[in-house]
Amino acid sequence: MYQHFYQRYLNAHSGKQHFACHSHYFWPDVTREAMLAYWDDSARLADEKWAFFFSDVVPQTQHFISETLNTGAPEQIVFAPNTHELVSRLLSCLDFSRQVRLLTTDSEFHSASRQLQRLEETGQLQCHREPAQPFASFTDRFIGQIQQHHWDMILVSQVFFNSGWVVEHLEQIVEAVTSSDTIIVIDGYHGFMALPTDLAPIAHRVFYLAGAYKYAQAGEGACFAHVPPNNTLRPVYTGWYAEFGELASPRADAVTYAKNGMQFAGATMDFCALYRLRAVFTLFAEEGLSVERINRYIKQLQQRFLELLDAQSHPQLNRSSLLIDDENCRGHFLTFELAEAQSAKALSEQLRGKGILTDYRDRRLRFGFGLYHSLDTLAVDLS
Repeated sequence: MYQHFYQRYLNAHSGKQHFACHSHYFWPDVTREAMLAYWDDSARLADEKWAFFFSDVVPQTQHFISETLNTGAPEQIVFAPNTHELVSRLLSCLDFSRQVRLLTTDSEFHSASRQLQRLEETGQLQCHREPAQPFASFTDRFIGQIQQHHWDMILVSQVFFNSGWVVEHLEQIVEAVTSSDTIIVIDGYHGFMALPTDLAPIAHRVFYLAGAYKYAQAGEGACFAHVPPNNTLRPVYTGWYAEFGELASPRADAVTYAKNGMQFAGATMDFCALYRLRAVFTLFAEEGLSVERINRYIKQLQQRFLELLDAQSHPQLNRSSLLIDDENCRGHFLTFELAEAQSAKALSEQLRGKGILTDYRDRRLRFGFGLYHSLDTLAVDLS
């Protein structure tokens, strides 16, 4: 149905079934044209390209993202090459002259979890990781932790990367935070451009981090944060982009920051990734491919895949090992929990030998679905 948008990637992977789009989504063909446009604009404008990027490419991409998330504040979108840079910049806002208290979960991606663990080793950070499971009680347990202590930062995913579980009632979680100086961070990487997301009720309060590598289908280098307006944070880890809007002012004794999302910007980056992301957004707008429409299609693919599994009665990949059965509670990949990590690794390698590409995390084998899959041709041979 949508395969004609992905011909270059599909041709390069002919004979294979790519079920790892929750990790590396195939890029639509328009992204190649976007990369060439970036080169041509760079050649045409040379030193003048920066003004063009910030007056044309950046605002257009900010608008697309803000519209997708319903923030109503495109100027509050800031870009970075990766989410780790954004997480680190947020952490640098905390007062490490004392021990910092941070609430998170045991299912956050490595860009955050590794950094937090390293800070714990210094003794400067005290971190509580609320278990994601059992999923049904997670929201109540997490809110309970919020209410028991004062936290300097709260960091939670919209969708857990290692299971696909969609965190319910994010609005209620945010409302439970009564201290205005607590920084609230939502890792939206597995939700952005996959699940319909309305940040309007909480956009005034939360930092929402995501990027283009997965469901936005534009590759690496185009990550972003929605920055809540009118905050007074002054990140220590800061770059010269963060002074945009203030560059023409006389140099002050104190470091100044932009009055919008650029407050959390870094420094010089490769804007080719934003060209690719803008091209994907433009394509989807022209084709009427809303996030709601994409999500419905992926759910249909998941259901068809499970029906194919049912017919094969595989001893390991079946409904009993499916971690999240309710499609309303999972993102765009199916996770099967096997008996041990070695079983997941061995099965993933066995499938790869058949041209079926998956990935695994510990005991969990993941199958992702994308627009370049077809309901008519979807197949998986486990014999």
